[in-house]
This record gives sequence, structure tokens and C-alpha cells, in this order.
Amino acid sequence: MTAIALTIAGSDSSGGAGIQADLKTFAFQRIHGASVLTCVTAQNTCGVTRVDALPLEAITAQLEAVVTDLAVGAVKTGMLLNGEIISLVAKKLVSFGLQPLVVDPVMVSRTGAKLIDDGAIAQMQHRLLPLATLLTPNRYEAQILAQRTIDNLDDMKQAAVAIHAQGCGSVLVKGGAMPAPYGGIDVLFDGDRLEVLETAYITTPHTHGTGCTLSAVITANLAKGSTLWDAVVHGKAYVTEALRHSLAIGRGRGPVGHFFPLR
Repeated sequence: MTAIALTIAGSDSSGGAGIQADLKTFAFQRIHGASVLTCVTAQNTCGVTRVDALPLEAITAQLEAVVTDLAVGAVKTGMLLNGEIISLVAKKLVSFGLQPLVVDPVMVSRTGAKLIDDGAIAQMQHRLLPLATLLTPNRYEAQILAQRTIDNLDDMKQAAVAIHAQGCGSVLVKGGAMPAPYGGIDVLFDGDRLEVLETAYITTPHTHGTGCTLSAVITANLAKGSTLWDAVVHGKAYVTEALRHSLAIGRGRGPVGHFFPLR
């Protein structure tokens, strides 16, 4: 039987992140990917020029169409854009009993740029975070959620524990935006076990889509029945190689190379 994963996220017109990255990642994990679009962006390797939220009714219709027909084995959320969409998605996830759930909070970019307002962040914390099997904040998102500065590995560990206490099943604090020597290090905490996961740090400016890709690999492997720990380890390995084979396309920051297994 073919495993199925669902991504609920925004569209990236340049194909490097968002729904496009998720579906490519699902395919390279040998599962079928379904999608629910929350917003449409106009962006390229140089930046984002426009974002349009989809109507709540359109998001609801997409979600209902998928889950009433397909046997979704795992779900991930990405860019949800605003508090109304976050609240709606959280409500529907509960009503449809969609688990396991990987939440990529997409609140602050890897470069530190804030992507959603404070009201949406509050909805994320109160409505979506408690539903998450795994939450995958980057350094800046973890600082907001844990309400502390993160400058080193000890800070990452303390943040993981503090965020977990807010109700998620497990939390993976990602070190991609950390200064050397912490760039290739993530911290995973499930309430009992705290693990430091380290892979090679790949030096490249072409990192667009890393967060989406990592959460998508984890979701895909959960849909196939992997344990959370195995799914995270597999995810880090895949993203490391995708960064090693990142794409220098366009005039700005290119995406990771999702199709590196074919090269």
C-alpha cells in the first residue's frame, strides 16, 4: 500500500520552498504527496514580492476533499500566514483526527526576518503547538517560543525543554542559523530523551527551502511507519546531502537540491 502524506502550506513560485519543496521531497521519499494551499507567494531567489492568502472556505474545501478520500498517514504544516488560517487549520486537524503532525512554525526566516505578526504567533502557540507530534523551530523561532536568547548548544537544549513544556509531543531546535561551530547541530527533546544530532556543516549560500524540506522528510517517514527518532535522523541526512548538492540558480539564494539521488 502506498503511504500518503499531506502538506498544508504556502506556494513558492520559484519552486524552492513551500508546497513545491514538500511535494518534491515526498516523491524522493517514495510516498504520495497531497497538498492544501494556504497562500500564494510571488517570489524568486532574490526575495518575496507579494503574498495572497487563500479564502478560509477554499482552504477548508481542499482539506475536506483530501481527507475524505485519501488515507493520509501523516501531516505537516508550513506557512499558514495569519491567525485566522492558523485557527482554522488547528480546528480541522482536530476534527479530522489528523496525526502524526509535524509543525514547521514558519514564523521567522533563517536569516531572522519575521514572517507573521504577533497575533498569528500567539495563535500558533495556543492552537497549533499543542497538537504537534513534532515542532521544528529554527534558532529565531525557538528564541520567540522559549523567550530566551540562543547563542550556544546549552541554550539550544534549554530552549528545547522550555518549548516542550508548552505542550508539543517533541521539539527539534534546528541549528542551521547558529554561529560556528553549532551550524550542523540540532537538539531533539521528547520529554524524556534529549539528543544532540550532528551532521557535517555544508558551507553554501544556497539554503532556500531547508526547513520545509527537513519537516517534509520527517513527515514522509512517519507516514511510512518510522519512529520519530528514525524519521528525524533520516531527515537530517537527506537535507545535508541536498545542501551539498544545492542549486546555484537565479541571481540570489538558490534552493537545496532535492533531486540529488538522481545525480
